[in-house]
Amino acid sequence: MITARAAATFDPVGRSVATARAFVRDTLQGWGYTDVVDDAVVLTSELVTNAVVHAGTAADVLCLRTEDGVRIEVSDHYPEREVPLQSAGPDFGSPDRENGRGLLLCAALATRWGVEYSPTRKHVWFQLDLPERPVGIRSAGPLLPVGLLPVTDERVRVAVVQIDSAGSIAAWNEDAAFLFGHTADQVTGKQFTDFTAWPQTPGTNTGIVDALQLSRWEGSYGIRAADGRIIPVYASHLRVRDTHGEPSTVCLLVRDYERAVLQSPARTPVSDTNTESGKTDPFEIFIGSPAPDDLDGLLQRTVERARDMLDADAAFLLLATDDETELEVRATTGLPSARQRFARVPVEAGTGRYGSARMPAVHEDLDNVPGAVPLLGGTGMRSVVTVPLKVEGRLTGSLGVAAESAGRYSNEEALRLQFAADRIALAVESARLGELERLRRGSLSFLVEASDLLAGTLDRDQTLALMAQMTVPTLATWCAVYTIADQSSEPYLSYVLHEDEERIDGLKALLSKIAPPDPVPTPGARVWTAPSEAAHQAALRSSMRTLGLGETGRLVEPGRLGSGIRTTLATAAAVGGETVVLPLVARNRVIGMLTLGKPSDDHFRQEILELAEDLSRRAALALDNARLYSERMAISQSLQRSLLPPGLPEVPNVEIEVIYRAAGEGNEVGGDFYDVFPIRDGAYGFAIGDVCGTGPEAAAVTGLARHALRLLAREGFGGPAVLERLNAAILDEGARSRFLTLLYGELWPQEDGSALLKVVCAGHPLPLRLRQDGSVEAAAEPQPLLGVIEELELYEQTVTLAPGDVLLCVTDGVTERREGARMLGDDGLADVLATCTGLTAGAVAARILRAVERFAAEPASDDMAILAMRVPEPPTA
Repeated sequence: MITARAAATFDPVGRSVATARAFVRDTLQGWGYTDVVDDAVVLTSELVTNAVVHAGTAADVLCLRTEDGVRIEVSDHYPEREVPLQSAGPDFGSPDRENGRGLLLCAALATRWGVEYSPTRKHVWFQLDLPERPVGIRSAGPLLPVGLLPVTDERVRVAVVQIDSAGSIAAWNEDAAFLFGHTADQVTGKQFTDFTAWPQTPGTNTGIVDALQLSRWEGSYGIRAADGRIIPVYASHLRVRDTHGEPSTVCLLVRDYERAVLQSPARTPVSDTNTESGKTDPFEIFIGSPAPDDLDGLLQRTVERARDMLDADAAFLLLATDDETELEVRATTGLPSARQRFARVPVEAGTGRYGSARMPAVHEDLDNVPGAVPLLGGTGMRSVVTVPLKVEGRLTGSLGVAAESAGRYSNEEALRLQFAADRIALAVESARLGELERLRRGSLSFLVEASDLLAGTLDRDQTLALMAQMTVPTLATWCAVYTIADQSSEPYLSYVLHEDEERIDGLKALLSKIAPPDPVPTPGARVWTAPSEAAHQAALRSSMRTLGLGETGRLVEPGRLGSGIRTTLATAAAVGGETVVLPLVARNRVIGMLTLGKPSDDHFRQEILELAEDLSRRAALALDNARLYSERMAISQSLQRSLLPPGLPEVPNVEIEVIYRAAGEGNEVGGDFYDVFPIRDGAYGFAIGDVCGTGPEAAAVTGLARHALRLLAREGFGGPAVLERLNAAILDEGARSRFLTLLYGELWPQEDGSALLKVVCAGHPLPLRLRQDGSVEAAAEPQPLLGVIEELELYEQTVTLAPGDVLLCVTDGVTERREGARMLGDDGLADVLATCTGLTAGAVAARILRAVERFAAEPASDDMAILAMRVPEPPTA
């Protein structure tokens, strides 16, 4: 039988959901059905959301009161909505789907429910039955046998102690004197904390001073009696103010075993009565079944349920950091935007103190206590209730709900919200630890991979590219790398990357127009607002041009509108979020900055910034190593070029070809060298040598040898005299000296078409002569190498090259080419040269090089120099 009826229609706007919740709550409370208000509000909120948000139609809500419960009907004007089918099992589908979630909750919470269709609307109803209780009783304790009632003394004594705002005892009644042995005169004016024995460890939980500041508090502690004993008591604190506005705290104390006199009964929802039979889990009642597997989904569902439970306009949930000194915003609903996500709030001392995090708190009007809840600053919220999430006494987070009107919440709502928070705290902490473990493993893997990649290159440009590619999109949406050449140079924009390649050019153009960030060496990420401000200004100007307005607001000619408006607006959205700068510090010097950015209204998580800081340290060292390597490479290559002749002279009637291959990355200075130079009219000098070792010491001997040869030869000294004086110069280098193998010769082209050579082979591989008939023979005899003994007796040998003959000179990098135990050797070289009959000097040198390279699969490990001289045959008539 229907005993009362209430109906309302709500427009298809987001605000209607909160209005519908208030309508149902007020209606059921007016009927006295407070036992089912919470479930009714949650279900109505979901069904009205489906109608006005997802279906986009008006919602009709009808409340019907019956003798044993209440029936609520919600209708929308979109009849083709999907209805989830309930299978035999408990799995009704994914709760993360937006449509149909209200019906899943109906199946979980309602006594009965159903869906009806008509040609113009869909009609969803649910029935909530009242619990069976004695008639006329709203809330009462259980009926217990006398033997189970709590035990007290014949006379129950309740000590009444009043504590002023300074913590001093202002009143002490007779029962307090009886229980603790102190008279009122003995304790009045003394600190209450002098007589208390607080059981919790200071700093880990609510202390006595904190408890005295709360509007209401219940709990156990000890009182030091006059005889020194600690008397356990159960206390109920009530904070009041007198007619002058002066606050004080009234404490009611009984012996701990008499706590039933003061202790408030536990608030056990009606739905919890089925828990023992295994029908319903309290956590699932609040969060919905099945609960989301991921942390973000769980937190978002939690704030939505908390908002609905207290008919709030907004709700938020913060999680504690590892050291519990800060709270991080992880989920919100009803706030103006998501810009607060991942922002951090200090828990205790400091600007923006969030001192109520460790205990429940009710703020009736935030306008009177600005900054009490920093997250709600500028959101229009006036009243708020927050409760802690605790696991085994540790603060793990904070859950809060807020309303736009003042005075919406009291201690009653705080108790209800705390009860809900206690239900979900363990699940949230378990999910948080799982996420943290995954994040740490991922961070470690990321840094190991990044270190390997950065260590695998010494190229500056490739290092810059790797830095950006490792951060986008793993850590940020876009990245820019600034480099600083030296302390006197300004930062230079070296590399820009965005996860959307179409945004790179616009982003690079934007960053090029603004001043770079200051190269501050302080470690850690700092916020840089210049890019977002510049992007917003550019977007504003583009929007004005789109409307045909100039920067002054006046109309402009349509033909003058810009063509890049879409790119400008896209760039503004791309950099409109948080931008941070991390210094790149290597060897105590700032060598650049790593800039990371997010799109509009997005913030960085602290864990991401810490990971980016670790990456920036590795990247800075890799970038500086690449710089040092590039500088060393440039010096090495410049010195190597200075040790080789700039070019070969034109020798009449003689072909000359040289091939030089330096082994090793970076072409290490030193090692092999060659030279061909004019001595005087009609005479040319040539040399090919090999200095023992590599590096600067070998380079010094190489430079000394090449320049000394030219100087001495042009002074008119013959070959033996040139090498003897060079030997003395090498020995004069002392500890820096290196022995040197050298083939030196002088060349005179002859009128008959031949060439006369005088050669000295000082410890060097012997030159080979190839005749026209294909025979190969040594063109000199071996003599002592240079740089070992002081007294040398060298001699020169004369060789005449007939037309078509070739003289081949090589360093030991050619003859000592190895493949396992095999070596090319002098005989192998002679065999290759024998196949070169009739070839030009260039072709001979190329064939020798090809044969050496093909002799072994591995790259050459030693420098190679090949000098080929050929007297061409006279042209036939």
